[in-house]
Amino acid sequence: MTDGSVPGDDVGDLLGTAAGLSADLLAVYRLLVATPGASAGHVAATLDVPRGAARERLAALAERGFASVSARPDDGGDTGDDDVRYVAAPPSVVLGGRLAAHEVAVRRAQAELDTLEEMYRHAGAEGGADDVVQVVRGAAEVAHWFARVQSGARGEVRAFVQHPVAVTGADENHVEDELVRRGVRYRVLFEQAALDTFPGGLDAFAAGLRAGESARVIDALPLRMVIADDGLALLPVLSAPERASAAAMLVRPSALLTGLIALFDTLWTRAAPVILDAPSGVPSVGVADDVDARLLSLLLAGSTDESAAHQLGISTRTVQRRIRELMDRAGVRTRAQLGWHAARAGWGDEPPGAERL
Repeated sequence: MTDGSVPGDDVGDLLGTAAGLSADLLAVYRLLVATPGASAGHVAATLDVPRGAARERLAALAERGFASVSARPDDGGDTGDDDVRYVAAPPSVVLGGRLAAHEVAVRRAQAELDTLEEMYRHAGAEGGADDVVQVVRGAAEVAHWFARVQSGARGEVRAFVQHPVAVTGADENHVEDELVRRGVRYRVLFEQAALDTFPGGLDAFAAGLRAGESARVIDALPLRMVIADDGLALLPVLSAPERASAAAMLVRPSALLTGLIALFDTLWTRAAPVILDAPSGVPSVGVADDVDARLLSLLLAGSTDESAAHQLGISTRTVQRRIRELMDRAGVRTRAQLGWHAARAGWGDEPPGAERL
């Protein structure tokens, strides 16, 4: 569920910002690093830019100390300015100091951010009731704050997902991708009906999860909400799914927010994980393949035969046959016994080596 952005592009933007180079100049410098002694003609041909622009960019790099003129002539027989070849200055020399200074500036900005955050929390604690809850109205404004609440997270995002599951847009995916790259943890709690009817089945459900995300399933949830760290929550004003985007409440640090966080953590501990692969080092309890592993995990999560069949893309009859075979191989006579043996063997423990939802 990504929007197709390339992480390297973000890295290049950061590098160019730290070095004080535009994207065009950074592209030429990269080329010089990879191709020592390049001429304006070579740069123009490789980057598909006019020769005049290539000459200007090479001259700008030389003026800033990122490149220098080489005395060797161009082998292609160019004349005039195109005879001049350029070599890149060592990256560690021209970029090392700039990046170090940039890191110092980032650390100072982070310290200032921490100070402002503490001031914000302190002011919120002393503010009146009117400052605790803010109502935003309209689908566009609710969507804006849904992304903004998440993008402000520094450590963790918690979320309740009710049925029906809303289709996530590219902008929202980009926010989540960027947060996960920054090391923000996601814990998402789905109610059973949301898992059973997830668009695209279990494969799409698994594909939607990224490194650093975990999800669990519970029978039912009382509301939809998203919480960023312990500082801000967003939840709909109206509980009806079709009206959820009409208006939403922003809840800032308060007893109410503390209660919402406690509600999430309580339900999270009661919810069941969905293990997609057999946990390493855990008894198989009759599991013969990946389909068996997913089926057993869905049953432990509370899925019915029909919903498990939907998620796995197989028939209900096949689900029932596989369950009987699981019971036979595990040496048990009832589903309750199968679930007890699986739980006792550690299938609900989310071991580090298992792929999980």
